[in-house]
Amino acid sequence: MMLRHRASRFRPGAVLATAALALGLLGSGAAAAAESAAVISPRVTATLLSSRDTVAPGERFRVALVQKLAPHWHTYWLNPGDSGEPTRIEWQLPAGAKAGEIDWPAPQAIRVEPLVNFGFEGTVLLPVEIAVPNDAKPGETFTLSADATWLVCEKICIPEEGSFTLDLAVGPAAVVDQAAQERIDAALAALPKPAPFRGKLRAEGENLALELPELPAGASDLRFFPISDTLIEHAADQPLASGEKPVLTLARSSAFKLQQPELTGVLTYREGGELRAVTLAADAEPALLTASGTAAAPPAAVRIPVPAEGADLTLWAALAFAFAGGLILNLMPCVLPVLFIKALGFAQIAHVSRSEAREQGLLFLCGVLATFMLLAGAVIGLGALGSQVGWGFQLQSPPLVIALAVVMVLIGLNLIGAFEIGGSAAGLGDGLASRGGRLGTFMTGALAVVVATPCTAPFMGAAMGYAVTQPPALALSVFMALALGFAFPVVALSFAPALLSFLPKPGRWMLVLKQAFAFPMFATAIWLIWVASVQTGPQGVLAALVAVLAAGFVVWLVGVTRGTVPRRIFGSALAVLVALGAGWFTVQNAVPGATTEARAGDVEAWSPERVAALQAQGKPVFVNFTAAWCITCLANERVALSREEVKQNFAKLGVVYLKADWTNRDSRIAKALAEQGRAGVPLYLFYPGRKDGQAEILPQLLTTDTVIAAATRAAGREKTATAQP
Repeated sequence: MMLRHRASRFRPGAVLATAALALGLLGSGAAAAAESAAVISPRVTATLLSSRDTVAPGERFRVALVQKLAPHWHTYWLNPGDSGEPTRIEWQLPAGAKAGEIDWPAPQAIRVEPLVNFGFEGTVLLPVEIAVPNDAKPGETFTLSADATWLVCEKICIPEEGSFTLDLAVGPAAVVDQAAQERIDAALAALPKPAPFRGKLRAEGENLALELPELPAGASDLRFFPISDTLIEHAADQPLASGEKPVLTLARSSAFKLQQPELTGVLTYREGGELRAVTLAADAEPALLTASGTAAAPPAAVRIPVPAEGADLTLWAALAFAFAGGLILNLMPCVLPVLFIKALGFAQIAHVSRSEAREQGLLFLCGVLATFMLLAGAVIGLGALGSQVGWGFQLQSPPLVIALAVVMVLIGLNLIGAFEIGGSAAGLGDGLASRGGRLGTFMTGALAVVVATPCTAPFMGAAMGYAVTQPPALALSVFMALALGFAFPVVALSFAPALLSFLPKPGRWMLVLKQAFAFPMFATAIWLIWVASVQTGPQGVLAALVAVLAAGFVVWLVGVTRGTVPRRIFGSALAVLVALGAGWFTVQNAVPGATTEARAGDVEAWSPERVAALQAQGKPVFVNFTAAWCITCLANERVALSREEVKQNFAKLGVVYLKADWTNRDSRIAKALAEQGRAGVPLYLFYPGRKDGQAEILPQLLTTDTVIAAATRAAGREKTATAQP
């Protein structure tokens, strides 16, 4: 490994001290040459260990993520058991290099009453094979970078993460680090070996029977750890019935699901007092596959009777809710800035041409309908293919968020007169009747929909939840009703002469109003850049600012190169190059990352396992499904969830607050939303403090009284509302 150092200023009076320090550093560096800097917390010390100091082109070698755990703390195996999350590693390797999967050691059953987790205590090495590309050149540096996440638990669980880097030299031949190689070899030797026999799984009453032919005589203390987490009750005992064919009795899971005729797992047992582990494959009898053909349904949610959450909607009710939700969506702050543009257009032509106003209203409607149907089709189509997406999914793409911010800035610059589209300022009204004006009206409708999707208005949640559970034709009809409600105010204004007659005649006030409308556009751009910063960190902000700068330069360049054909060609070519360069820079730097939002107070990260563990401990749980691009979510945070009275009641009632942040794409959050009949955020759930207790769904618009009342019910201080029929 290559040592990285920074040159220091030479001081003659410290020659001996410097030489001694250098020797000490070289000696310590050589001792730890194959191990990265440690990531340390009070619970875990983690490093990345390499079996090589120097790698050779085309070779395969092993590294290992080493976790040294504090006493009584544990991390998790591939199947974590009743709760938990396995360690995950994401690699950034040189071009052509490849990393294999984690070679999982045999787990142990860790009892945390009343649960049993499958994981590791003490020190655990997680080996991974790395393949060096054949074209690696001696003298180069082979840099291994890894981002690892793990959940470490005792009585409480804390998610942790670390970034690790190792710089290994590339040489004509590999140089083995003997100490590291011995540690990794010992970990590989302890991995479960393939069992010399196959098992057979069959039903036995309410339980499962796992036949183990050729099990060594005298084997004791058996435990089977299945890879699937929907097979057995992990906390149940596994008694062994000896005989010609030893049989291990397993308690069937209440969420039993087996879709393949073969199951795999790890079997541990003691033989002669020594613990052994083997990987076991077993054949399942066909009856088990038939019984597991339908996945266990998620627990039904308890809904408080409020109009916005109408349970068991009919198609007509869903259509009515969708239309009403579309109407209300026009009042959302993410939509109003775009509608200002349309209002200005009507003010300009209301007293000139009623037919033109109607035409523009219909074009706006077409833009809204086309974009709604495109997004709805994507949600429905991807859902049918098994991809977990939801409403507003496009704003989980940082490059698209930045592109929208650029559009908002350009609209704002156009409104204040920095540049004009389709003619001079004097011809602004005439331009609306041109081909460009028609296209602009259509695109205004499309843009309004794109920026509206982060908002979920009242009535929309129930309607969209109904839509995504229906056949495509019915689902599209609900989204069509939503689009019609959204476009209705603009279309009604364009077709109502009485309303148009109230608009004042054109004058200087229109120029002032036009310029004033630029500032909501700039405010929306600021919000979108903030969303990008939450998704990607500082590099996302840099990408957004570069994109805005490039867009401004392009429109300026196009303006100053008007005139002769050569000037226009030169200006257009240079503008295209600048736009392509800025686009490439944006895509490269606007990379989604793990959300690193600081936790406020006692807010924890959400996971289904964490909810189950807290309920098993008798604690009520509040889950906030949210996203940085969701305006309704942010409003509820300010109005209700961040209020001191809510925090005090949570503390008094022992409520644990979990946040499911959907700012970046997360298939587990999308799946959880779908299980609750939702296609987007916000979603607020209150789980009672008892195992397997049903969740209560709160309204999409929160008040402090609503949240406190729900907390009281979840804590058992008030009778919980029953589910609606």
